[in-house]
Amino acid sequence: MPRIEDELRHFVIDNFMYGREGNFSDDDSFLDMGVIDSTGMLELVGFIENKYGITVEDIDLIPENLDSISRVAQFVNRKIRPGESRAAMGIRFQAAHTD
Repeated sequence: MPRIEDELRHFVIDNFMYGREGNFSDDDSFLDMGVIDSTGMLELVGFIENKYGITVEDIDLIPENLDSISRVAQFVNRKIRPGESRAAMGIRFQAAHTD
């Protein structure tokens, strides 16, 4: 099964770089590189909603979630596995507050 990062990179290269391999890391900012503009961001959101069966809410439309391959992959993982994140947070919270 392909990694989310690989699927996202393929989508970005095909749709925004017109198939030209990009020399960019998973942490490089789409906006700083000029790869994706605001219209492209809507295309990216549509892709991740369709590909991963998630809903991107207006509150989610921030650079911390969508401005690099790594950030989008982390965001998608949080959305498709919300129970795991909450459970992990609960365990950390309980451990920090035990006597």
